Amino acid sequence: MQNTGTHRPAAPDTAATPTHCPYCALQCGMNLTRVDGGTVEVSERADFPVNRGALCGKGRTAAAVLAPGARLTSPLVRSGDGALVPAGWDEALDRIAGNLERTRAEYGADALGVFGGGGLTNEKAYALGKFARVVLGTSQIDYNGRFCMSSAAAAGTRAFGLDRGLPFPLEDIPRTGCVILVGSNPAETMPPSLRYFTELRENGGTLIVVDPRRTRTAEQADLHLAPRPGTDLALALGMLHLVVAEGRVDEAYVEERTSGWEEARAAAMAHWPEYVERITGVSVPELREAVRLFCTPDAAMVLTARGPEQQAKGTDTVGAWINLCLATGRAGRPRSGYGCLTGQGNGQGGREHGQKADQLPGYRRLTDPAARRHVAEVWGVDPDALPGPGRSAYELLDALGTDVRSLLVMGSNPVVSAPRAAHVEERLRSLDFLAVCDVVLSETAELADVVLPVTQWAEETGTTTNLEGRVLLRRRAVTAPDGVRGDLEVLHGLAGRLGVEKGFPTDPEEVFEELRRASAGGPADYSGIDYRRLAEEDGVFWPCPAPPADTGTSTSTSTSTSTSTVPHPGTPRLFLDRFATDDGRARFAPVAHRPSAEEPDAEYPVLLTTGRVVAQYQSGAQTRRVAELNAAAPGPFVELHPRLAARLGAAEGDPLAVVSRRGRAVAPARITTGIRPDTVFMPFHWPGAGRANTLTNPALDPTSRMPEFKVCAVRVETVTS
Repeated sequence: MQNTGTHRPAAPDTAATPTHCPYCALQCGMNLTRVDGGTVEVSERADFPVNRGALCGKGRTAAAVLAPGARLTSPLVRSGDGALVPAGWDEALDRIAGNLERTRAEYGADALGVFGGGGLTNEKAYALGKFARVVLGTSQIDYNGRFCMSSAAAAGTRAFGLDRGLPFPLEDIPRTGCVILVGSNPAETMPPSLRYFTELRENGGTLIVVDPRRTRTAEQADLHLAPRPGTDLALALGMLHLVVAEGRVDEAYVEERTSGWEEARAAAMAHWPEYVERITGVSVPELREAVRLFCTPDAAMVLTARGPEQQAKGTDTVGAWINLCLATGRAGRPRSGYGCLTGQGNGQGGREHGQKADQLPGYRRLTDPAARRHVAEVWGVDPDALPGPGRSAYELLDALGTDVRSLLVMGSNPVVSAPRAAHVEERLRSLDFLAVCDVVLSETAELADVVLPVTQWAEETGTTTNLEGRVLLRRRAVTAPDGVRGDLEVLHGLAGRLGVEKGFPTDPEEVFEELRRASAGGPADYSGIDYRRLAEEDGVFWPCPAPPADTGTSTSTSTSTSTSTVPHPGTPRLFLDRFATDDGRARFAPVAHRPSAEEPDAEYPVLLTTGRVVAQYQSGAQTRRVAELNAAAPGPFVELHPRLAARLGAAEGDPLAVVSRRGRAVAPARITTGIRPDTVFMPFHWPGAGRANTLTNPALDPTSRMPEFKVCAVRVETVTS
């Protein structure tokens, strides 16, 4: 596959369309320009404050996937001989609607499943959740964002009463005194953000990185702590123990702005430094130095990512790091706080507006009668007709072919991205019917009975919400190829065929106007945001309620104006006055260390952890179609320490088999001293023999239902021909 996208410096006189990158949650600003021959060029957009013109390799080459040869341009249906063959749109939609209707008639509405994605725009996520509950009448909807930051969301809601990945803008990071970065490698996962941490150190602040690997990010740190995978909870508790023992608790803050301290304090005091050293492998002097660096400046932050979150105790682990912030007065104050670095492009907005199993638009709880009444009124349905909460993502996938007989997938590739992936693939194959909407023929789409080719980022207008809670407008820059339709058109067409003629418009701005009304008064209130504001501003931070006189019903960009002269400015910084709990106080979590769901033993003596590389993204469905990115990261590998390699008799590049209780993956050895001797690492972007998620453990966090991607027991073997 040739890279048809190019990159060049911005030209001042071009008719460029300002928009945002399709990949990670930074949602970097970029310009798109169509040039001779139909090629789309990506150029820097220096005026957008998040990336200030910087783009990583994925962003620079994002236009490559717009090429017809890289993507789907016709619906595909499964023929009698088992092949996927081109079909017309009416035939494809009729086949989907007919199969969904037959399944519902025979097995009931909850035999229908819907699986969404964290890359869908807010409009599409909203419409998908509404479609599942209003048209299909099913409770069985969730999305791959459950695999992203659900543990951080649960812990943040428990502590603060509200989950927004970062409760402050990225621009605050260089202005704080110390950042503890836990289980995050932004140098590879979101490279333009690394400048914030570089500027932090240039300004005299310190960076502590917690990671079992010496990543590119860890190399920039003032202090790198390399705990054994699965022990981040003990590490945080050990640091809190030292905060108490060394008299570093902000007693006045704890008294005035928190509750539950005594229980949390008692739990932390059971994790003395020497005990934590034995669990984590982090030495007592390193623990003391981390506490000193964190507590010395006036302001400090803890930022987590998938490392501590993708564990069967992820909610408690994040809660322990939040406890550290609360005990030292580092939350709800300027330049301080706890935050989560969201992964997927719309991972934040994707879970706020209804495609999650337990939520309604505006981040409302599906079990809240008042929330059900509000949303039902906007949708024009009886609140009692709305289904209750359904299964979480892995539980939904595990139920395929038994309780859930037909599935609609939109913007996700669980064959590669789900834990225990071979089992998930088997469950997908066992379905009575599978339909997939995607830009490319992903590994999941290859299993489908019907595949619908849908528009992508540059071919459609819509909103996303980045990791700061900044709502952004992606603008349509190019026309989609003939034969391609938008996801909103798909839902409109299916709803009509299933007897719901109204309520599913195809215009994204019309959908957003309804989303505004549905979110009004909810935790994630977008009612004061419209397309006009987003077009004129650098995004608007939620919550942003509408002024009392604004009905929020305009649907035209040119005429959408508020009747109030003072629109709400948005909320870049949360919790400065009070937390979003009933009493305004943050809540400590009394948590204690516990082992991972699967600890090493004689048969599986090594720990596996997984993650990303800079040139690929998530399941790789799109980035693996870009020649430049494939040249930089052509395939999977097994990263291991020289001592482990010596015990195996393995040399650089030798094929190694990594075996867990769930399966076997084979990839070349990459030997480095930058990883613990008891741990191996594999990136998860590839299918086939090197699929890392064949190995991973689906053990679930009891609160967030997050699978334990980040730690499982394996053995490593050399492969002989």
